[in-house]
Amino acid sequence: MFISVLNLLKIGIGPSSSHTMGPMIAAREFAHLLKKYCSTHKVSAGTSIRCTLKGSLSATGKGHATDRAIALGLNNYLPKDVADVDLDTLVGQIWENTSINIDETHSLLFSASKDIIFDKGRPLPEHPNGMIYELLDEKGSTIFSETYFSIGGGFVSTLAEINLITAPLKMQSIDDFPYGFDSAQSMLTMSIESGFSIAHMKRLNEEVLITGKDLDQGMDLIWQAMKQCIERGLSVEGILPGGLNVPRRAKKLHEQLKEQPNNADVNDWLCAYAMAVNEENAAGHMVVTAPTNGAAGVIPAILYYLVVHQSGTTQQVRDFLLTASAIGGLIKHNSSISGAEVGCQGEVGSASSMAAAGLCAARGGTPQQVENAAEIALEHHLGMTCDPVNGLVQIPCIERNGFGAIKAFTASSLAMRGTGEHFMSLDKCIAAMKQTGEEMSEKFKETSLGGLAVTITEC
Repeated sequence: MFISVLNLLKIGIGPSSSHTMGPMIAAREFAHLLKKYCSTHKVSAGTSIRCTLKGSLSATGKGHATDRAIALGLNNYLPKDVADVDLDTLVGQIWENTSINIDETHSLLFSASKDIIFDKGRPLPEHPNGMIYELLDEKGSTIFSETYFSIGGGFVSTLAEINLITAPLKMQSIDDFPYGFDSAQSMLTMSIESGFSIAHMKRLNEEVLITGKDLDQGMDLIWQAMKQCIERGLSVEGILPGGLNVPRRAKKLHEQLKEQPNNADVNDWLCAYAMAVNEENAAGHMVVTAPTNGAAGVIPAILYYLVVHQSGTTQQVRDFLLTASAIGGLIKHNSSISGAEVGCQGEVGSASSMAAAGLCAARGGTPQQVENAAEIALEHHLGMTCDPVNGLVQIPCIERNGFGAIKAFTASSLAMRGTGEHFMSLDKCIAAMKQTGEEMSEKFKETSLGGLAVTITEC
């Protein structure tokens, strides 16, 4: 399997990679299919578009701005296109429209408030994040449709694709790359035999598809976006949208730490940085999916601490990102990074594992220590549920990213004090996460039907 660092870590918008970015991408793909359809078929004036959300997308889609994302996607926007625009104004304009111009000559009826259906019935059997897009004639009969699944991290699959791919995810065969690995064990074996670090093997694989210069530029852009997101989050106060009246805390926390640095430890700084990112995510602003939006604060917090507090270099940042994405690719290939599939162990747990491995590599850890760090961080997130209050990526998500960063830092430090030898392998830990997710009740997998989401007391 192979998934590029530039695909696993990508610039988008909050609050969710699976419930916001994925549906936006799917909607845009459907809009392009409609353009092709209209070019070869006669379409009457009363033809309309409808989108039906299933499963977790229906249960928590309102809180995750799924309907807004779909309206944007059908209007030909991608997450990266709206990362730095006034989304409220743009969405407000789209919401008032009753039709969409598919091309220069075809306009289809669509009202975002009426034609996006939150179906509370049973989810589609293939995946909990299902979307059915339809083109309807003037009588309301379906004349063309496509079903999509948002499978985590902003990735989407069609109905035809989802049963033909592993994890499920579209990835290239390992045979196409000089150091293609589909398990942590094969990764370690290749590293030992070649004498190359995990980061270097990942780089050589990436350079099959992209030049080294473009790869570095892409990773540098990712890091700059992460840095920008943290610094924006540290500069803003106020109440987060959504109705819970959750106040932003990162700015005040950061100011306290700067005023009394002698009383601040690494845990304090990591929480400030991670919470800054996830407050930005909760506000629907630009974040880097790392590997998901719900877990977007973990990796940036660790990297920012490395650079700001420990004088980390550009090369260390790149090695961090390459190593982290190697681990993230293994987790996504062999389990899932989707909260709707396996709970938050697949989101914050995966991010913490990736960050621990990346930090260990940047500090000069051996491949065995890197694998150990990744396993430690993931192991101590096993069983973590995804039960957001009111379907918003706020409680417990914002603080949880801080704790994910702390666990990543601790796992890296612990691994580097050992030889890399340990009892539980990363492969077995990933397998345990998958099994745990499969047996976890859907109440705790991004449906807001259990856990914290139903124990909140109304005042």
